[in-house]
Amino acid sequence: MPSTEASVRRTNLGDGTAAAGQSTEGKAVTAFSWRRASSWPSDLLNPAGAWVLSRMLILALVYSKAMGVDGEVNGLYPGWAHTLASGSYPQGDVTWQYPPGAALVFLAPKALNFISYGAAFGVVILLADAAITTGLILAARSGERQVTGAWVWILGLPLMLHVPYVRYDVIVTAFAVLSLLSVRRSPRLGGALAAVGALVKGWPVLAVLGTPRGKSTRDAWISVIVSAAAIVGVLALVFRNTFGFLGNQEGRGIEMGSVGGSVLQLWRLHGYTGRLNYQFGAMEFVGPYVSSIAKASLVLTVVGLAWLLLWRFKANRWSAATPADAAMTALLLFITTSRVISPQYFIWIVGMAAVCLSFRETTQRPVVALLMLATVLTTIDYPLFLGQLGAGMPFGIYVLVLRNAVLVLASVLSCYYLWKATASKREAG
Repeated sequence: MPSTEASVRRTNLGDGTAAAGQSTEGKAVTAFSWRRASSWPSDLLNPAGAWVLSRMLILALVYSKAMGVDGEVNGLYPGWAHTLASGSYPQGDVTWQYPPGAALVFLAPKALNFISYGAAFGVVILLADAAITTGLILAARSGERQVTGAWVWILGLPLMLHVPYVRYDVIVTAFAVLSLLSVRRSPRLGGALAAVGALVKGWPVLAVLGTPRGKSTRDAWISVIVSAAAIVGVLALVFRNTFGFLGNQEGRGIEMGSVGGSVLQLWRLHGYTGRLNYQFGAMEFVGPYVSSIAKASLVLTVVGLAWLLLWRFKANRWSAATPADAAMTALLLFITTSRVISPQYFIWIVGMAAVCLSFRETTQRPVVALLMLATVLTTIDYPLFLGQLGAGMPFGIYVLVLRNAVLVLASVLSCYYLWKATASKREAG
């Protein structure tokens, strides 16, 4: 039977359905082209449009200075950039706690010297945000991935209001996200991106924790080691005091937003005699039992690391989602057992949640739902009601305790689902 269908190019986006360029009987269909917006499918246009609108709102909050939490981007970061431009890492500054690669992040805005440092920093963050969004949308073109991850990132970041655009953590998250999106197809590229991210903040190295045994893992870790060594070598030649940051974590106490801190916060309502003091760039508790809780946190971190090593040894099944799921689990374990939980850590969490939900086979869907709730609760305490938490008011404390309870539950469930999918014994038959 004769056919009048036009021959066109198909483009798969989102859940793998043909979003554009489908043949329609008796009707000419325009082939998809990145150069012609009119040919873009809705699975591309919808998230792109939502990203533009949501980021306009974030930028409006940033430049309105309505929340007053931009001290870092307008004070601390420019000071570091000035010192770094002189050829040295900050010395005698306990707030400088970053690996050597962070220097490039704080220097990057100086390339736009025709605008203020704060405005240039916003441009750099916007570019990193766009890179994450683009990577997640393009990844959805693969049949085993979906556009849900892009939506998690697009809609999840604004849950923190403008905080993501006045901290540098979006840049860090970009390296981790792009590493996870590429490590299966190109372990060496994924490893290199993880190495760069680790040299900026440390945790992106978790992106290669869940790679399948064999050549993929070898290639990824060799790439991590070689890339990190090369970059550190260059930075050590260019800057002085490259490893000075290593001593700036000594003596840290318990930050008021950590899981251990929430215990002391509750105790404040019943007569705890300790106080909050600004030190190491955060509000930390000073007083009875702080040292004991700090030591307990370190012990729990070691326990979490031991569990991850055991999981790695026991894991015998890998899916396309396993590296992302493992990275999420590891990140949650280290955050919940940390002596510090800063609001910007949830930028990392939203990024990892987005990558997980980009894969159809992810085990972390219930975990992501809990983490979105925890993100909202975090924003209630910071920046919306920061004064209440700092002053020990019941509302702020109860919100923090609920947030941390949700975070702990999410961590436990993340471990359970990862283990069940990859390391549990198969049932006979």
